[in-house]
Amino acid sequence: MRELPKIISVDDHVIEPAGVWMDRLPAKYHDVGPRIVRAPVKEMSFIGGKFVAIPGDPGDPGDLVDWWFYEDLRRPLTRLDSAVGFDRDQVTLKGVTYDDMRKGSWSVPERLEDMDVNGVEASLCFPTFPRFCGQTFTEASDRELALLCVQAYNDWMVDEWCGESGGRLIPLIIVPLWDPVAAAAEVRRNAERGVHAVCFSEIPPNLGLPSIHDADGYWEPFFEACNETKTTINMHIGSGSKMPSTSPDAPAAVGSTLTFANCAFSMVDWLMSGVFTRHTDLKVAYSEGQIGWIPYILERADAVWHENRGWGGVADKVLEPPSDLFRRHMYGCFFDDAHGLRSIEQIGVDNVTYETDYPHSDSTWPLTVELARKQTADLPDDIVHKVLRGNAITMLHLDGFS
Repeated sequence: MRELPKIISVDDHVIEPAGVWMDRLPAKYHDVGPRIVRAPVKEMSFIGGKFVAIPGDPGDPGDLVDWWFYEDLRRPLTRLDSAVGFDRDQVTLKGVTYDDMRKGSWSVPERLEDMDVNGVEASLCFPTFPRFCGQTFTEASDRELALLCVQAYNDWMVDEWCGESGGRLIPLIIVPLWDPVAAAAEVRRNAERGVHAVCFSEIPPNLGLPSIHDADGYWEPFFEACNETKTTINMHIGSGSKMPSTSPDAPAAVGSTLTFANCAFSMVDWLMSGVFTRHTDLKVAYSEGQIGWIPYILERADAVWHENRGWGGVADKVLEPPSDLFRRHMYGCFFDDAHGLRSIEQIGVDNVTYETDYPHSDSTWPLTVELARKQTADLPDDIVHKVLRGNAITMLHLDGFS
């Protein structure tokens, strides 16, 4: 068996410790800012395809659960947030406390230990309470408080979560999506302290925001800041707060099978937007979207560009084949995609990255090395190095990793 390079995972997750916001917000916000309250569950269910959770009074009977309280939002910690270490049959929509989780979900020393067990040298972690692109704060009513919450999260992410990891945890920030000028300022503020990764929505209109095609250039300040600072835009599945499915009564397994679909829609959006013509150094990445679907999307996008760009509205802004734009500007990410690896030459060996999804239910922890060895068995050493490590170094500007 050949020895694999140390893995750099570009999609993991962190459960924010209870004090992230209370330790940083002004005292006047301590009754409305994000804080943990331990209370029983009155109701927890999916209604109309949406998650509904209502806490009981602290004195009510029932198991106690840790809840995030923020303005009128009540959001419990659940077993789905932190599933590693539990049998699959135990991974259900159940409220939990921090004590019920594997400690690596929220504590740096234990996370590093779990990474060692898993053959992972470095990890990029998406938020949990703010959601995949910070939309929790975009939906809030008090914008002043919301901006402070965004900044507090980023300070904690850079100074504590990553700052105490010896460089092994890679900072990934959020921005105030409701204000692209403030978002650009936050990108630049964090770039000055070495951050090169930011969360964004795969389909902003699903959040009630302008699309990347907006005629008035809503996102231009943000895109320019990312282009200027070499900050890669990372879009996780679900970052549009709307998972793909077929009908309101379809089981969750349908949407879980189709999670890549929003990535495909988003990728075509970007390829046909002209953004890369205006911002020639900009990079974007799709997290947890898998990769096997990419060759056909590129094939079809190229055909449309060649044959239909005159009436398709892109002739004056998309000046070269979309597949060329993809290979210069985009990254895919997978954890289990045998078909995609068989097609890696068609995708681009420089455009594929790897993840472990710790601590979610899809996570390959603690067997990631074993699985990666099987998945890459038919690939030459140089491509294995790119997929498991090298492409992530390039994508995230990890100059300290060789």
